[in-house]
Amino acid sequence: MRKIPPPLLMMRSSLSELRHFLEQRGVLHTRPAVFVDRDGTINVEKGYLRRPGDLVLLPGVGEALAQLNAHGIPVVIVTNQSALGRGLMDQAEFEAVSDALWRALRERGAYYDALYYCPHSPDGLPCDCRKPRPGLLLQAAVDLGLSLSRCFVVGDKRSDLEAGHFCGCQTILVLTGWGQRTYEEIMRAGDVQPNYVADSLLGAVRWIIDHLGTS
Repeated sequence: MRKIPPPLLMMRSSLSELRHFLEQRGVLHTRPAVFVDRDGTINVEKGYLRRPGDLVLLPGVGEALAQLNAHGIPVVIVTNQSALGRGLMDQAEFEAVSDALWRALRERGAYYDALYYCPHSPDGLPCDCRKPRPGLLLQAAVDLGLSLSRCFVVGDKRSDLEAGHFCGCQTILVLTGWGQRTYEEIMRAGDVQPNYVADSLLGAVRWIIDHLGTS
């Protein structure tokens, strides 16, 4: 079991480079993983979460990630953190919140294998790493040797679902955070649809484990 938090990672290559690498690698890797959004999926949605003391895990999150850990399924957090790009939070504050998240999970017997984040503001120059763009997922797939077609994306926002669909992952909408509003929006629009809707991260993980056991 991992004892120290993994480094905080950003997208380091262009989309074309990542796609080329994954295409060249072909079917050499069959490793699944679960990409998990942070705010509203793991912790209570707080807007811009800038202070470690404001971090509150949602019910069942520790148990959910511990189940994935026990099954040897990598947990990869992928999160948009526009407060960095907007100048509302500095890197040290983000790292302090991330450390608090790590400690809170470890206290519950759980951990994550990697954390990828986009630091850019949507009001700035376009980037390829802010969800729904797929850059964070593609970078993680290259770094960790993942098969995206066997991966799952869990989140409470449309952008999570769209990023997952772009990469060929199965997607799960959780009804925590903005999830209920997202569910109502996508039902009205009838466009991007998740493979499964769960009441929480724990419900999503149970579905994932069952699905992998029968696939």
